[in-house]
This record gives sequence, C-alpha cells and structure tokens, in this order.
Amino acid sequence: MIKPFTPNDLVRYIYQEMPEVEQELLMQALHNDENLMQEYMELLSAIEQLDQIQLQPSEKVVKAIKAKAKSTGLQKV
Repeated sequence: MIKPFTPNDLVRYIYQEMPEVEQELLMQALHNDENLMQEYMELLSAIEQLDQIQLQPSEKVVKAIKAKAKSTGLQKV
C-alpha cells in the first residue's frame, strides 16, 4: 500500500525536513501521481514567488514611527 501524501508532506520535502526513506517514497509517488506532481509544482512556484517579494513599510508607517520616537526623546540611530 502506498502512503497518501499531503500538502504538508510536500512542504516538508521541499524544505528537506523529512527522513531519507520517506523522501524516496515521496519521489516515487511524484513519478506515479500526476495530481501530486501538479500540487508539488504549484508549491514550488508559490515559494519562488514568496522569495521574490520585497516587504517595505509604507511611508505613513515610517513617519508615525519617527514621530513617536521623536516625541519620546529617543536618539537617532
């Protein structure tokens, strides 16, 4: 019987957080299950897109932080 793999298993595989024996089983399942392979490819794509995101605070937030720091007498860093 083949173990049914979940999206959590795929994430563990991508981040190399599963034992080698389980990795082998998952690789076999990926080769044999088109739906699982599609889900794996979608996860890889999502992770790649997340890695490209550059997060920056809005100008409003930066101004509010500076105003609060100035009002409390904190020194410039």
